[in-house]
Formats: sequence, C-alpha cells, structure tokens
Amino acid sequence: MIITKKAVSRRAVLRGMGVSVALPLLDAMVPALTAFDKTAAKPVARFGVVYVPNGIVMKDWTPAAVGEGFEFTPTLKSLEPFRDRLLVLTGLNSTPPVALPGDAVGVHARASTRFLTDVPPKTTGGADLRAGISMDQFAAQELGSHTRLASLELGLESTDSAGSCDPGFSCAYTSTIAWRSPTTPLPTEHNPRVVFERLFGDTDSTDPAERAARLQQQRSILDSLGPKVDRLERQLGARDRSKLVEYLDAVRDVERRIQGTEQQSGSELPVMEHPAGIPATFEEHAKLMYDLYVLAYQCDLTRVVTFMVGREFSGRTYPEIGVPDSHHPISHHENDPEKIAKLGKINTYHVTLFSYFLNRLQSTPDGDGSLLDHSMIMYGGGMSEGNTHDPTNLPVLLAGGGAGRLKGGRHLRFPKGTPLANLHLTLLGKLGFNIEKMGDSTGPLQQLSNI
Repeated sequence: MIITKKAVSRRAVLRGMGVSVALPLLDAMVPALTAFDKTAAKPVARFGVVYVPNGIVMKDWTPAAVGEGFEFTPTLKSLEPFRDRLLVLTGLNSTPPVALPGDAVGVHARASTRFLTDVPPKTTGGADLRAGISMDQFAAQELGSHTRLASLELGLESTDSAGSCDPGFSCAYTSTIAWRSPTTPLPTEHNPRVVFERLFGDTDSTDPAERAARLQQQRSILDSLGPKVDRLERQLGARDRSKLVEYLDAVRDVERRIQGTEQQSGSELPVMEHPAGIPATFEEHAKLMYDLYVLAYQCDLTRVVTFMVGREFSGRTYPEIGVPDSHHPISHHENDPEKIAKLGKINTYHVTLFSYFLNRLQSTPDGDGSLLDHSMIMYGGGMSEGNTHDPTNLPVLLAGGGAGRLKGGRHLRFPKGTPLANLHLTLLGKLGFNIEKMGDSTGPLQQLSNI
C-alpha cells in the first residue's frame, strides 16, 4: 500500500503584501496513518474570560435547584441552548477587605483586580501599582508557547477616558482584569481595527492619515492573498475547502464591518470622541469584538483571551433596551423596584450577547468538534450585589467542554466561604499549569477536579 497524503503544518499561514493570515485546523494537517493524539487534530484547550461590572441582580441570576435539570432564571434564559456546555457556579467568594476606620477600601478596584489575581490592590493613586499575577497569565505561560500571541486583552470601553474611580486607587485597577506581573497590568484594546491588525496585519503607526493611506493601498488583506488561496484550495479535499471558505468569509466579514464603520466614523462622528473602527451602537461593537475573539481562537493565534464588557464604575447607558440610566448609579438601586428592574435588563442584555458568542464558538468546527467543545470560558464579575458591593457569592459561569475536561449541564453550589481562587487553581490544573496556591486559595474544587 502506498500512502501519498502529505500533512499541512498546523501553524501554516497564507502570506502576501507583508501580511499573513493563519489557517484553521484542516483535515490535511493530520498526517496519514498517524495516531490522533499525536497530531494537530488532538484537541487543545483554550481559556477565555468575559467580565461584567457593577454587580448583578442575584435573585434573577441564581437557579433554585442544584445539580442537573435546573431551570434557567430570567437573566440566564438565553443560555439554555448551551445547557450541556454550561456550569452555573454559586457560593464562590472574594474575601472582603479588612480596613481600619478612615482607610480607602476600593470596592470597585478590588472587584476587578481580585477577579483573576485573588490579590487585593495596593492603595495608590499613582504609578506604584501592585496586585498579583492573574490566572489568565499563568495559563498564557503554558499555552502561549504554541501561539504567536501569548494572550489577547479586549474591552468595550476606552481606558484613556476612564472617568470616576475609587478614591485612593488608580483607575488602572478598574480598567483591566489581566496582570502580567504584580506590578504590570495589561491594558484592554477596545478598537476593533487595532485588534484586527494585531491578529492579521502589522502596523508601524496609528497615525490616522498614515493608516488611511495604507488602507487605501491595501483595501483587503484577503484580496492580497487571492492567488495563494486559490493554490491552497486546489490541494485540499472538499471538506477542507468548505472549512477554509467559511473561515476566510468570517475574516472578510469582520474586515468589511470594520471598514464600513471607519467610513461612517470619518464622515459623521468626531474622531477624538469616537476612534475610527468603533461601531456606533453597543451591540454592534460587542458582537464585532466577540467575532474577533472567535477568529483569534479559530486560527490559533492565541489560546488565552480576556474581555471586559465594561469596566468597574462604567457609566454606559443602554437606551436600546429601554435603560437610559447610567449603569453604575443604577447599580446602587437602594432596593427601588424600578431601578432593580432596569439593572436586571442590563444583566440580561449582557448575557444575551454572551449567548451570541457561545453560538459562534459552537458553530465553528475545530478538529473533531467545535471551538466551544475545546474551550473553557469563565463569565462573571467581581461583586454580586452592586448596591452593597458584596464580594461574596459571586456570579460565575463556566462555558465550554474544555477539550473533554469539563462536564456541563449542572448548577454547582459550593460551601459558604469557598474562595474564588479555588476555581482558578482547578482551571489552571486542567490547562496543564499546576500551582499550589493563589491568593487565599485552600485547594482545587473537587466537583470539577475529578472530571
């Protein structure tokens, strides 16, 4: 028997005009007669975080029943199609601060900073920041050696116009959840064009005139790769051709939406207030960033992504869902039913957009499954009840199959006082990074560790 099949490199790229586009996993990347677990087709786990600020209406979030077969609450209802790939976790805590009278507490700074580091932020309004290494960056140390980018930090709000922050605490604490070192926070990027260029094309300058000239010369990355795409397609089977076309269509769609937004921004909106590439509506912006999130996974440019839907203290309004009120002030509802209802609408809206993201992951093939099958996505925030800034019983979800390392379809309730850090230890272990302790951790979560 003669075997003629040749394998394409898993990290193969299409190159042209100084840009490159990585390829998704294709059948042609699996050598003939090679054991599955020794090839590029072996599932790799990806880790992601989606952070929501200012607290949650917990009565509309938390399922009544524990275990399998729980009923989805009003806030989580849009996630029901993903039941088998979803875990609802309740009872996890971020330790409240111990403060002397007159000390700055920094409730919002603590919420975002501790969410992945499990270390409280140092009280400072200057540059001498200090927290801890966030668990996504521990994961990046393990997974980043296989990809061009160790991690990707996304957001929907500019850190340059951070606005109000906790008294006595730098705005840097509320503007990110990712920390490369105890003194190095990683800023988020909220401009889709900049994220797209980081993934698919290099740029030497962000000067608007220079970028406009470059975009005019190279209207589409994919257009410059046309001949190479044609040659590659002729080498692939029907299934691989379908995968490649679907992937490149997704890249072109994102590119087209960014370019359309830039044209609108340049002609209708003040450039200083609305940087080019940022859609006019929150929903368009969020979906575009989620699509970039998916593309980063699909072409294996990174396996670690964090995404802040909003920064702590976010004052965004949501008139599109009937909430013209500023998010942060309305989170201090003082038990006013009308304000609670509006805050619940915001919570539900964020979850609905998250379900869009999960659907994109589920519908994107990856090896023998989908990106959702091979991902661990942590969704939640650093406080439960926003009215009192409660750091206990945090709202946390886990989505995805974790490449066979997570069993979904359950609502797990942990004993009172269980540190959120225990979840971090557990997930890092599943990602291949074994660490004995993070912050106030007491050990892995056994309900997740034995899967």
